[in-house]
Amino acid sequence: MSQTPPLIIISGPTCVGKTDVGIALAETLGAEIISADAMQVYRYMDIGTAKITQQQRARVPHHLIDVVNPDEPFSAALFRKMADAVIRDLHQKRRHVFVVGGTGLYIKVLTGGIFREHEQDRDVRERLKKEVETFGLDALYQRLQKLDPAAAARIHPNDTCRIMRALEVHQVTGKPISYHQKAHGFRDIRYRTLKIGLTLDRDILYDHIDRRVDLMLASGLLEEVRWLLDHGYPSTLKSMQSIGYRHMADYLEGRIAWEETIRLFKRDTRRYAKRQLTWFRADPEILWAQPPEIDLMRSKVDSLLTGHCIRP
Repeated sequence: MSQTPPLIIISGPTCVGKTDVGIALAETLGAEIISADAMQVYRYMDIGTAKITQQQRARVPHHLIDVVNPDEPFSAALFRKMADAVIRDLHQKRRHVFVVGGTGLYIKVLTGGIFREHEQDRDVRERLKKEVETFGLDALYQRLQKLDPAAAARIHPNDTCRIMRALEVHQVTGKPISYHQKAHGFRDIRYRTLKIGLTLDRDILYDHIDRRVDLMLASGLLEEVRWLLDHGYPSTLKSMQSIGYRHMADYLEGRIAWEETIRLFKRDTRRYAKRQLTWFRADPEILWAQPPEIDLMRSKVDSLLTGHCIRP
């Protein structure tokens, strides 16, 4: 086999159909799938992450699902380390590998390397922690928007870790974290890749999002979040601040009415899909397709695996 393993990557916004397409393509090749989803790594968080079913896992083996508890740290660097190990193992077994998911940063560090950040400064980090406690996270996010708008645009306002890290890098180096990331360029290429991005008409995608939210609620998302809270996973955890979970927690903890909870849940999911599309559309290597165009995608996969040139 080639010493450079091929990777077939299926990406795109939430609710576009990545799971079904990934399974359909991988199953015919006897391939296995690495999940590139920042939320499906967490145990006990099934409904709100649209985690694949046991029946789907029986059709195609999946990796990097249910690997940490909701209160354990997980990062792009750890994802890359674990994914690399899976890829090496499957390559030795002569198994093809698909990477399926919508977490663009995970896909980027896997295919292009990791920006090696400067050493942490404990004093700066402690000062930032105290500022969060004193002034609130929003004050730090507003500061980041002024100092490094490019980084702020990619970081969710509730992501305490990344906001603090970006401000820390700026204070330690005197330059924005986006400057260092751009200089790195994610150019550590180790795999031959085919990147397929799935897309749908916006109105259709938004309808899928609304339907999925309704299905999650009907399937017991509120009870899932209540169970997590009752078992010692507070709403302040990074994992519990994700879409759906923070909305249910806000309702359960009396911060918002039910009707408004559902409205914000759907609105924030649509906004997340829009951010995902913005991220993926910035990658010129992605070949875009609609989910029904499975034969077109299969031909592109065959071209990668046979060593032929692939063009959009």
